[in-house]
Amino acid sequence: MRRKIPLAWLQLKREKIRLAVALSGISFAVVLVFMQYGFQDSLYDSNTTPHQHLKGEIVLMHPQTRGLPALQHFPRARLHQARAVTGVTSVHPLYIDFAEWKTSDTRQKYSIFVFGFDPAKPVFDLPEVTQNLSKIQQMDTVLFDRASLPEFGPIPTLIEQGQPVVREVEDRQIKVKGLFTIGTSFATDGTLITSDLNFMRLKPHRRLDEVDLGIVSLQPDVDPQVVKSSLQAKFGEEVKVMTRQEFIDLEIKYWSDGTAVGFIFGLGVFMGLFVGTVVVYQILYSDVSDHLAEYATLKAVGFSDRYLLNVVFKEALILAVLGYMPGFAIATILYKLTHAATQLQISMTIVRALWVLILTIGMCLSSGGIAVRRLHSADPADIF
Repeated sequence: MRRKIPLAWLQLKREKIRLAVALSGISFAVVLVFMQYGFQDSLYDSNTTPHQHLKGEIVLMHPQTRGLPALQHFPRARLHQARAVTGVTSVHPLYIDFAEWKTSDTRQKYSIFVFGFDPAKPVFDLPEVTQNLSKIQQMDTVLFDRASLPEFGPIPTLIEQGQPVVREVEDRQIKVKGLFTIGTSFATDGTLITSDLNFMRLKPHRRLDEVDLGIVSLQPDVDPQVVKSSLQAKFGEEVKVMTRQEFIDLEIKYWSDGTAVGFIFGLGVFMGLFVGTVVVYQILYSDVSDHLAEYATLKAVGFSDRYLLNVVFKEALILAVLGYMPGFAIATILYKLTHAATQLQISMTIVRALWVLILTIGMCLSSGGIAVRRLHSADPADIF
């Protein structure tokens, strides 16, 4: 049985410095692509976490609302009208705004997200919020997101130790009486949940009869699309009606198309692949050029062009796999460090790992496809 010579691997490892440079370039590209995809997914996941925890199946909003950071108010009277639609069991208002949090020691000011609703009509399915509804009924009392950034102070630790926590929010003394978990996002560094009346005390320019969102709960076995159509027909262009999933998609669209962040992450993926393609092309092209006479000799003794092309593509595949592995390991570590520093929802997933591996292989094979054009000049006559 004839043993095949691993020509592709032998050529790559012959120039160890060149191989190291190639693997470094590919690993850099892999890390860059991983980080861009990680930040992009984190952008969408973190900014839609509140949407995921809404208790209703349908959301009412102002027609010009494009996402949570770009909310518009609409009349609360529309919620009363929605209750009359067949299939609707309840409609609850949700108030949303930013507030100014002042630290107790440095008096530094930070912006914090605030959700307000009637505790008798909760709109979130967060167990910790449900258990503490009686607390936010008290005057000037809020719940604090334990996943908020450390800049707001050691609030979770103090609460878990049973210590009283009073902080200044919008120049008002506010008591923190409990915790919940939503997490930070690209729009918010921290979040508070309180009652609608406490919300109005924090934001006195706001009015109870102007809401940011209406959360609609439906009867069991009712098709949300049917109820949505009935509500939209009732309100016309005065109110935008969306299912919860459509509301999530609206938020994603806002960040992907309505801000520069989504474009930047997409550009980062392209630049990573472009850098990797150029590095691999230069390595393979140099390898083919340095061994052009040898390739011509192989042609002269009967090896086909297909065989020689396979050698180059095997080199590209080897580079892809060897360069991907350290890039994957580094990206996993960077994900953990990023989460620890920012509390953003970023972690390695199987789907993303496989997708970046496919992109890496495609990137290297594309470079190999460009580099093999040099083989056409490997004429057997060149060796004489």
